Amino acid sequence: MDHCYRAIDADPRFHALARARSRLGWGLGGVMLVTYYAFILVIAFRPAWLARPLSSTTVITVGIAAGVALIVLGVALTGVYIWQANRSFDARNRAIVDAARRAV
Repeated sequence: MDHCYRAIDADPRFHALARARSRLGWGLGGVMLVTYYAFILVIAFRPAWLARPLSSTTVITVGIAAGVALIVLGVALTGVYIWQANRSFDARNRAIVDAARRAV
């Protein structure tokens, strides 16, 4: 089995796959981090803005809507990663492992 791991590590497709997964993960994580910290900054410096109702006919505030949107964004970004993994990463991973098994 150790030979299989060496064959995978020697495959340039494996390193390209690892870079692509890392780039996507850091990119999506960065989007979430920037959005979250922007929300925190608004809480810190403009709390009155978040306390306003969405409209004159509702008691739901801008802050509640923004918080829910932040949660939905997190779920959506997770969905994007899963979609990309199922669409591309899994097939590429399978091809790399199959090639390594044939080489051993």
